[in-house]
Amino acid sequence: MVDLDAAATFLAAHARLIDRRRFALLAGDGTAEAVLRALEAYRNDDGGIGMLEPDLRAPASQPACVLYALDILHEIGAADAALAGDAIDWIATIAGADGGVPFVLSSARDWPHAPWYRPEDAPPPSLLMTAGIAAASHRLGLEHPWIERATAFCWEHIGEAVDGHAYVVRHVLDFLDAVPDRERAEARLGALAVRFPPDGRLHVEGGADDEALGPLDMAPSPGHAARRLFADAVVEAELDALSARQQDDGGWTFAWPALNPAVACEWRGAVTVEAVRTLAAYGRLDLPAAAH
Repeated sequence: MVDLDAAATFLAAHARLIDRRRFALLAGDGTAEAVLRALEAYRNDDGGIGMLEPDLRAPASQPACVLYALDILHEIGAADAALAGDAIDWIATIAGADGGVPFVLSSARDWPHAPWYRPEDAPPPSLLMTAGIAAASHRLGLEHPWIERATAFCWEHIGEAVDGHAYVVRHVLDFLDAVPDRERAEARLGALAVRFPPDGRLHVEGGADDEALGPLDMAPSPGHAARRLFADAVVEAELDALSARQQDDGGWTFAWPALNPAVACEWRGAVTVEAVRTLAAYGRLDLPAAAH
């Protein structure tokens, strides 16, 4: 059984302010306004977001940080926050003419970052990043010319997910969950069903030996479009396993290698909040503010 008091204690001792406030909102002890104030601290003068992604320590705005911020805005129901519109304005300045967004910008090169971030002077467009930010934008109901171009980019390249990296699959599924064209999305969703083995877990190529994305990563709430790709028994087993992964110190942990001890603490705080949100969304925890 999940010990929420132990989770709260763990977060108080180890997590970033943004994740402590996210948990407080879930637990009924905080407000969306408090989360938003913490999120505003990551906003840069150019309108983008920096330093929010634990594995990317550059102060300059980065696409991954924008994705993280937009997901938090959806989580707290703050679709009308000025931060969202400014962040998409910034994304439009670094996207290609086709709407494609790079995975990481060259401004990260001289700052600590995880090895899977490979800054280049002229980075190519990333289906993972473009699909993720487009999905987050659609969930927030944002309107912007870039979102239209990014959506077209995703439809053009979405077939690459069938043989793509596990994280590409995850963000493409988010896109298919959020994009307004539901008939087209459902057709594409069915095509991706063949990507998953019976246990629903995709090994992360290039990650740790035991690193995989499972059904709850792909469908973190029962209303997510990807939920229908996984058998009920598989999802229930994953929920049991997620509950059991709470550590003796009250937090959850992660499978990928940490850049340093500070990053390990930041990630453990973030994944602890996500574990609680997911368990609440699936009815395994009774919280005042279950996940959106």
